[in-house]
Amino acid sequence: MQVSFFSCIFALVMRYNTNAQGEYEHLEVKQEQPLLEFLLENVHQTRTKIKQTLQGQGIRVNGKTVTQFDYALKPGMKVAVSKTKRNQQPFRSRYVKIVYEDRWLIVVEKQVGILSMAAGHSTLNVKSVLDDYFKKTRQNCTAHVVHRLDRDTSGLMVYAKDMDVEQTLERNWHQIVYDRRYVAVLSGEMEQDEGTIENWLKDNKAYVTYSSPVDNGGKLAITHFHVMARTTEHSLVEFKLETGRKNQIRVHAADMGHPVCGDTKYGNGDDPLHRLCLHAWLLCFYHPVTQQPMEFETPLPATFRHLFK
Repeated sequence: MQVSFFSCIFALVMRYNTNAQGEYEHLEVKQEQPLLEFLLENVHQTRTKIKQTLQGQGIRVNGKTVTQFDYALKPGMKVAVSKTKRNQQPFRSRYVKIVYEDRWLIVVEKQVGILSMAAGHSTLNVKSVLDDYFKKTRQNCTAHVVHRLDRDTSGLMVYAKDMDVEQTLERNWHQIVYDRRYVAVLSGEMEQDEGTIENWLKDNKAYVTYSSPVDNGGKLAITHFHVMARTTEHSLVEFKLETGRKNQIRVHAADMGHPVCGDTKYGNGDDPLHRLCLHAWLLCFYHPVTQQPMEFETPLPATFRHLFK
């Protein structure tokens, strides 16, 4: 997760002897600033781990447990940071990795081969995996689907933990999500370095999405692309969605004459990695409850990188 709250002036920190309470690191505030900013500057942990400690009730200010990212600190306040892993419940899944979690939502990285939610007779889906996790950790909630990734697309997703948060995210998705990017391996060597594709997408009777340069009664779809690397056989391309339509990237890549590798629906048979080569690597949104900007990213799949060494 990218750090966007660093102050250019670092607070002076006084560290106390923690022999009496060895499970906490004690810090003193020397200037006014938000709690998250202070922790990012003075605690040697990643932003994600710091936020997990906050949500896990591992931060105290003047002896009081605080979970607010923007809690206003003033000079002289004492901040205690837990060194003990809290709320760390065993979670093991070959298909789902928890990236971030708080009382309102959970962000995960989905692997190839699992649906976002149940469909038909299939039982393997992220929602059921998360519901089982919530049950085992005695959380009184279920996973509410906000957006979807295809079964064979990997990458970042967010699920709400209650209906109110789900509805807030769904109704205001385009205002809440301010950056969402994918990376894909495309067949062939791309001619353009960057550009924008804009057309209308509509499903036919066979549920295959097709595009039209004019309004065909479908939905307007806009995709921005940027070439990251090339070989004579393949191109590594980043896509930024301005709209989020069904199969948007896959159809637009095919429209350019460079379909996503491994795409059995819109591709040309080029399948160097034996998977759909599409990965949702960046997801940035304003928290639907706290309004804090949340920025998550995942590394490019190693197999993608190996093609362009």
